[in-house]
Amino acid sequence: MKKPDLGNEKIPKLIKKFAIPCVISMIVAALYNIVDQIFIGWSDAGAFGNAATNIVYPFTVISLAFALLIGDGTAALINLSLGAQNKDKANKSIGNGLILLIFISIILTITGIIFNKQILSIFGGNPNEIECYHFAEDYLKIICYGLPFYIIGQGLNASIRSDGSPKYAMFATTIGAISNIILDPIFIFVLNMSVKGAALATIIGQILTFITSILYLIKSKTFKINKESIKLDKEISQKIISLGLASLITQLAIVIIIAVANNLVGKYGYTTKASTGIVFGVVTPLAVIGICMKVFGIVISIVIGVSLGGMPIIGYNMGAGNIKRVKETIKYILKTNLIIGIVAFILFEFFSTPIINLFGSANSTEYLEYAKYCLNIFLGGIILTCLTKSISILLQSMGSSFKSTILALARDVIFFVPTIVIITTISQNIVTMLWSAIIADILAFITGIILLKKEFNNAKELNY
Repeated sequence: MKKPDLGNEKIPKLIKKFAIPCVISMIVAALYNIVDQIFIGWSDAGAFGNAATNIVYPFTVISLAFALLIGDGTAALINLSLGAQNKDKANKSIGNGLILLIFISIILTITGIIFNKQILSIFGGNPNEIECYHFAEDYLKIICYGLPFYIIGQGLNASIRSDGSPKYAMFATTIGAISNIILDPIFIFVLNMSVKGAALATIIGQILTFITSILYLIKSKTFKINKESIKLDKEISQKIISLGLASLITQLAIVIIIAVANNLVGKYGYTTKASTGIVFGVVTPLAVIGICMKVFGIVISIVIGVSLGGMPIIGYNMGAGNIKRVKETIKYILKTNLIIGIVAFILFEFFSTPIINLFGSANSTEYLEYAKYCLNIFLGGIILTCLTKSISILLQSMGSSFKSTILALARDVIFFVPTIVIITTISQNIVTMLWSAIIADILAFITGIILLKKEFNNAKELNY
């Protein structure tokens, strides 16, 4: 396939070329977790199994966060290097990125295996909830063995897109997800492996994605891995980490949200009653929050996919000094993500029951009630969230890692965490606490607009 002309081709055409495969890749990646939840929800494990996967989910997000730290940082540096006609730097970027991914994957795997009980405790696991905790232990132990394949496979995806092969990047992710979808019902229902089966199906899919991604490096177009490129270069490595920091923060922020919410549910779940007069407890809210975060993740995956689809265009033209083309690309991406946010809002507000029923129909009245609260309130600011997440990635694409990092922190850490802790502590109610998300969305969106405006004003002075 001929390398696209990032400096001259029509922007809508280029964005579609890069974004569509990228969106599919991101959705497929998100399906790894959401498919597990669907099949587990219909199995004998039910809500207990879904609550268990929600407890483990933050650790898998941490792994993805570090994969994207290196992967997106590497891709951004490759784009900037190619835009500046520095092919040697592009080669060193991919080589150093691969070595960093290998190192990080080993560290996280060892951490997950040795400190599994501590990890479960941090993310809301309670040994007193015996059935739920047992499922969580089983799921985490198996998932840990697949982390190296998951981290390296996901980390290489952005570089493959940057090399002008978005369809191959999509294929690498899709082949793993399809495998997971096929194997999940076999392992869970036919072989009666329950939560363990879901975990095993997941890592087999991750291995397939890893193999496919590694094979691509043999035939890459604009960069090459050789003995020189894999020698760790301090300056290159630091630049990769700097450019990918926003992606790390964005994912870690999700971890913080889930960890805080899970622990607050554990503390106040038995003091909050449903309209039936029965307390929500702990397992039901944990299962529901986990499902809502996965549904939320599907929408954000689309937004991120569209935004990342513009990364090669923005990075190349920033490197080439074509600021007008950068602005046109950003405007097109924001308009697209605004439409996505509006569609998601309509679905969450008016079709909450069909959405939650996808994850099992044999649920209690309290379960369905809390699920409706989560979709209507907790995800009520989805339009603003879509725009804020998009702006963060666009700032990263422009090489402004500091502003991108600040915005990534703003919504989920700076605004959300204090708000949810304060509201829940005062109200001692796990329904009232859901309003904290909308407050954080409003404040973060305002912050994002200010930062993007400043970056536009300073763009002409940037030099790559």
